[in-house]
Order: sequence, then structure tokens, then C-alpha cells
Amino acid sequence: MDWEDILRKSGYVPIRRLGQGSFGCVYLAYDLHEKFVAVKIFQKDKYDPGEINAGIELWKKRKDIIFVLRYIKFDEESIYPMLQMEYANMMTLDIIAKQHQLALPKYALRALMKQILEGIRSFHAAGLIHRDIKCSNILLHSPPGSGLVHAKISDFGFAKKEDQINEQSGSNAGTLVYMSPEQFHDNPIITQKVDIYAVGITFYNFITHKYPVNEINFDEQKKKMALLKCIERPPEITDDSLWDLLSQLLEFDPDKRITADQAILHPFFYSR
Repeated sequence: MDWEDILRKSGYVPIRRLGQGSFGCVYLAYDLHEKFVAVKIFQKDKYDPGEINAGIELWKKRKDIIFVLRYIKFDEESIYPMLQMEYANMMTLDIIAKQHQLALPKYALRALMKQILEGIRSFHAAGLIHRDIKCSNILLHSPPGSGLVHAKISDFGFAKKEDQINEQSGSNAGTLVYMSPEQFHDNPIITQKVDIYAVGITFYNFITHKYPVNEINFDEQKKKMALLKCIERPPEITDDSLWDLLSQLLEFDPDKRITADQAILHPFFYSR
């Protein structure tokens, strides 16, 4: 498949491939109106309208979002459906999580964590549940000349409107090690709190470079989670305020688990 030729025929100048999967591929491309963009090209039968709708729904309701990847336009009339997205010019949060020798200074840790929570707050304020928050779905971007780094939540492939979530199948959607305790229940009730738990695991992962529970399959993960009452504090986390925040994000009871709004106001973000 000559993806670059397809991009040229659609008015883009292809720069380089960013990724590829069973759905198709993603290219960095130049567009006359938006400049540098990421373009996701789908095989005809491989795109999920839910992903597109979630992105469009979000940007209809919130025009000022910094910490969620922007979906610019979707063209399903071309030879292959194409989604034009904001281009994030750095790697994913995985680059930090996989560097075992890397310990972020507190100011950088606080900035990244707060940005991710701001992104989740925007997502939830639009009435959506992401359902696949994890390090590899958090992109990093440095606006040229700014000297800043922004975290951006991406990949809305599992996203749903909250008022529709329990009418549909797929309660086990997501990535196993990030799934909340309630997702292992029979007939689970899925709410925005599953994203909050996944954010807690994301933070835990890029701070400690490991997962609190990491079994080989769904059944084994379910058994292990059923034996636990909470996530134990790891020795790598010595800051009491940080652990207090994480323990509230990782609360096993979804009714007691804090919201993104509440998390952003936690003293960890304002202490010296």
C-alpha cells in the first residue's frame, strides 16, 4: 500500500511515518492550512466511528483544551478515511516509564500530573469516558520556541458517552494492568471513575517504572485484584503528600475515589 501517494492525492505533503497498525497508518504531514499535522489513514473497514465521534464531541463542547490531542477534521469521502490530528512532536509518557534510572524532579512530576488531570477533567466535563488511559496514550509536545512540555491525552478508540456506556458491550475495554477493581466484577457498572483509577496507575507507572498488579491474563489479574483491599505504597514513593493523592486516585471503591476536579485541588500541587 503506497500511503504516501494516497496522502499526496488528498493534498498533503508526507514527511515521515509515525506509526502503523492493523487499522492503517499514521503520518506526519504538511497541510497548507494547519501546517504540520498527524494524519491517521484507515483501511476502509478498520476505523471506529466511536473514536471519531468522541474527538468531535469533545472539541464541539470545549474549544480551549490544551491537554487533550485535538482532532481537526475527518474525511470519510476520500479513497481511504483520514483523520487529521494535532501533531505532538515528542514521544509518549512511556519514554519516562521505561527509563528505570530516571527520577523526575518534583516540579516536573507535579506539572505533568496536573496537566494529565486537566486533560481528564476536560474529557469528563464533555460527558465522555476515555476507557484506555495509559502511559502510551499520553503524548508529549513542546510548542516550538516555548521551552515547555505539554502532556496530551490521545487515542479515543474506546471512548464512549457516559450515558451510553452501560447500554453497550465492552465493559472490559482498556489495558489490563490499568483496569479498575470494578471492571473485574460480574456485570460491572462503568463510570468516569475507571479513568481516574487508570490515571492513578499511569502516575504509579511513570514514577516507579512498574505496575502494582501485573498478571498474565484477565482471569489471573481478576484473582489477584480480588485478594487486595488497596494498592500498597511502594518504597519508591517517599513523599507523603504524593502518596496521599495516589491512594485517593487508586481507591478501590469507585464511590469514594476522587474526581479529576478534586485531584487538581490536592495539596500535593501547592506544597513546596
